[in-house]
Amino acid sequence: MPTLRDVVGVLDGLYDPRWADSWDAVGTVAGDPDAEVGKVLFAVDPVQAVVDEAVTWGADLVVTHHPLWLKGVTSVAATTPKGRVVHTLISHGIALHTCHTNADSPALGVSESMALALGLSDVHPLEADPADPTDTWVVFVPEEAADTVAAAMHGAGAGAMGDYDSTQFRSTGTGSFRPLPGADPAIGEVGTVERVPEVRIEMVADRRLREDVRAALVEAHPYEEVAYDVLEPAARAADRGSGRVGTLSSEMTLAQFAAHVADRLPSHHSATRVAGDPERPIRTVALCGGSGDFLLATATRSGADVYVTSDLRHHPVSEHLEQPGACAVVDVPHWAAEWTWLPVAAAALAERVPGVETKVSTIVTDPWTSHIS
Repeated sequence: MPTLRDVVGVLDGLYDPRWADSWDAVGTVAGDPDAEVGKVLFAVDPVQAVVDEAVTWGADLVVTHHPLWLKGVTSVAATTPKGRVVHTLISHGIALHTCHTNADSPALGVSESMALALGLSDVHPLEADPADPTDTWVVFVPEEAADTVAAAMHGAGAGAMGDYDSTQFRSTGTGSFRPLPGADPAIGEVGTVERVPEVRIEMVADRRLREDVRAALVEAHPYEEVAYDVLEPAARAADRGSGRVGTLSSEMTLAQFAAHVADRLPSHHSATRVAGDPERPIRTVALCGGSGDFLLATATRSGADVYVTSDLRHHPVSEHLEQPGACAVVDVPHWAAEWTWLPVAAAALAERVPGVETKVSTIVTDPWTSHIS
């Protein structure tokens, strides 16, 4: 049976903690990394009702979108609601892991899941993140040592590209050098020009691995002085980013689209609010799971007819609608929008960790319990 460490490794691969905002608190909150995990419950909020559901179902791990804490604490006494959550989890041997802002922007993340739930096609980030910076490594090595040096660089993480690893390009040529007094050449003699059949190896690596790759190639290379170049390619956009934009299969009026949104999101007791002409035609849709007022202007610039998000305030929406060409706005409950990620994440984990049973909590943890029109 997989361990908590195994499951967290898969979750971190899907939702890298490095993608989280600096203020966020993601990762494992409680649990023994060596404990076995057979059942995983997914939920939006780590509240007592969800934890009680995990206990009843016999879960070994609860994965939530929202963190239990965003600030430091000095006590986890069960006299507080959050402390009681921790005590319930630990006393029943249940771990808790959070994927929050690190799950907002990538593929299979919150905004993409919401776009798919709304039936959008041609989905792409509304505001793309810059891709993680990479280096291009070029190293020259004698033919007989090429495999050894390449393997060492791969071992340090170089050559990874998307769903591939061990990528490289090789070309052959002739290297020449003359060892000077004081040198201890692996090939040739001091004072004599030496010409050696060499291989030029090229591969990419995340920039954060630069010193690891450098150390690995120098250690594996037979030469006393190693010739290599590290090039920094131009910045490019990543396939992840804030929000999503996509198209409906057929045009709707804003009133019809708002009803479509309410139908596609999970049931709740709160309100779906609409700003704009009810008869406005809608085909291109921008959205952001969770609180997304920071993308109002971006949604209009993208050419979207409507922007769907949560937690919108009076003044930002009022000022947005005064702008020429502003898109319409649909405000949905925060919980409902982010819930759409749960079945996607649960399916992704189950696919990647055979033997793990996943369940999506349907407890409505939206704090709003009713609304009056």
